[in-house]
Amino acid sequence: MDIIKACLFIVVFSCSNPSVHAQPNHVSVNLSDDGWQLLIDGEAEFINGMNWNYVPIGKTYSYSLWEQSDDFIQKALDYEMGLLQDIGVNSIRVYTGIPQKWITYIYENYGIYTMLNHSFGRYGVSVDGEWIPQTNYADPQVQTILLEEVKRLAEEYKNTPGLLLYLIGNENNYGLFWEGAETEDIPVEDRNSTTQARAMYRLMNEASKIMKSVDGNHPVAFCNGDVQFLDIISEELTDVDIFGTNTYRGISFTDLFERVKKEYGKPVLLTEFGSDAYNVKTQEEAEEAQAYYLKGNWKEIYKNASGMGGDENVIGAYTFQFSDGWWKYDQNKDLEVHNTFASWANGGYEFDYTEGQNNMNEEWFGVAAKAESDSSGFYQLRPRLGYYLLDEVHEYNVHSEDASSESLKKHFDQIRIPGLSKER
Repeated sequence: MDIIKACLFIVVFSCSNPSVHAQPNHVSVNLSDDGWQLLIDGEAEFINGMNWNYVPIGKTYSYSLWEQSDDFIQKALDYEMGLLQDIGVNSIRVYTGIPQKWITYIYENYGIYTMLNHSFGRYGVSVDGEWIPQTNYADPQVQTILLEEVKRLAEEYKNTPGLLLYLIGNENNYGLFWEGAETEDIPVEDRNSTTQARAMYRLMNEASKIMKSVDGNHPVAFCNGDVQFLDIISEELTDVDIFGTNTYRGISFTDLFERVKKEYGKPVLLTEFGSDAYNVKTQEEAEEAQAYYLKGNWKEIYKNASGMGGDENVIGAYTFQFSDGWWKYDQNKDLEVHNTFASWANGGYEFDYTEGQNNMNEEWFGVAAKAESDSSGFYQLRPRLGYYLLDEVHEYNVHSEDASSESLKKHFDQIRIPGLSKER
């Protein structure tokens, strides 16, 4: 079936889900003969997730929706969660700071769970009142600070209805190389970074044990950059429940699921993946290309879910991301400008890759474009083709009785992306 391209801004969606009751959920991961599954109150659930935040044009990462009035927060959530519910998203990835009541509000009204993400020193840590931009995970003071933070997090959120799981970090292995928060080319391991990585993963494992001792109803995942340091991970991160990974390999994840299955054995959760929607060659928006990569990625994700005949270790994925981040390039400058400067290179995205040149546009990863805000800070969105593609993609249920590699192929063969002559 065709995806209808929308040119108008979406109006506010109102909805409720009377079947959802505000009770804490018991969430676990289970390995059966069919592979790994995520269980919510005993029922298998596949995560059709979305990386989500709320940052108006002109604001940077320091903006917090949760510091606004309750009326404004509810208005923003009703608009955006309605849009997400309409395309079958059942979980969002949110960083710490979201109050418990809004996790429950999203769950009660839209049936959407929250994966709560603690950055675990990814962007620095405060020690004795001094901000340290690059975290030293071998420092005893740093260790105490981070372990106390995650313990308090689990204690605060453990009985929150709508909480799905905890996520530790955000590709912190790359942070061992990068000095800032801005995305750069994927780094290469060296002897010094290997020593640092072992200390970091060992501390993450200790964090997961502490969190699970406090909250036995929600799994703990960690977020790695691709499969870098997988050998150290397999040795040090023995107590974590889920291998989370931010992975950008283009149309295919190639050997990722196979490697994790053979070398680590934990279930896989794609915490980030996708494509930007800007073509640096033509200097134009690239909705069709973004949709093409999302289609190929989600087909492969479902193919490797339990019982589907692949590696059967994928329990879900979070598309990156819902709306564009106008602040992401240079982060504190030109916040009113939708910057088209590519900041890193990736040959997996052939539509605009030229050897030796950057092609990844951090400010254009949204499946929805962002409009200017009104005086209160509220903005509307213009969904791209990727948004409508996900609506069709998420109609497939890997846990249904008729799920199979054949039905999966048939489902994806019926999805068409307007403007593309070549599809996967």
